Amino acid sequence: MERDRQEQIDFLIDHYQHPVNRRPLQDADVTIPGGNPGCGDIVTVFVKVSPDGEHLEQVTFTGEGCTISQAAASIVMEKLQDEQPDFEAIKGMDYKVLEEELGHEAMAMRPRCATLALGTVKAAVKKIERDRMLRAAGVEPPKTEDKFTV
Repeated sequence: MERDRQEQIDFLIDHYQHPVNRRPLQDADVTIPGGNPGCGDIVTVFVKVSPDGEHLEQVTFTGEGCTISQAAASIVMEKLQDEQPDFEAIKGMDYKVLEEELGHEAMAMRPRCATLALGTVKAAVKKIERDRMLRAAGVEPPKTEDKFTV
């Protein structure tokens, strides 16, 4: 969807002020914090895996940071919740999908802020798959928390 500059700004501000799926998920299968040390943005992603083990049943976030990082997190959560893609589709998601949603200007100005949430979701999917492989091999996955950094 093509938006003019003011519509794009309004869209980002609306997602920043009224974020979608911004809350901890108490029964999450995976919780992954992500961060951007350059500017202090933080996004923690909570994932509940679907019964088939190949999709995200529920995905939420908490975080702090600039308008772009937090609006992008809201947009990513909304997109994933609506589409419920399988893990392979999530791992293959191109960051260009964010450019379509956030606008070229926001992506060009703050690419690390704009991609933090999607990168953190991808890290969560990789952890889910890695933990599954470890369990299949009879090894209990480590309790240490993974972290995604841009």
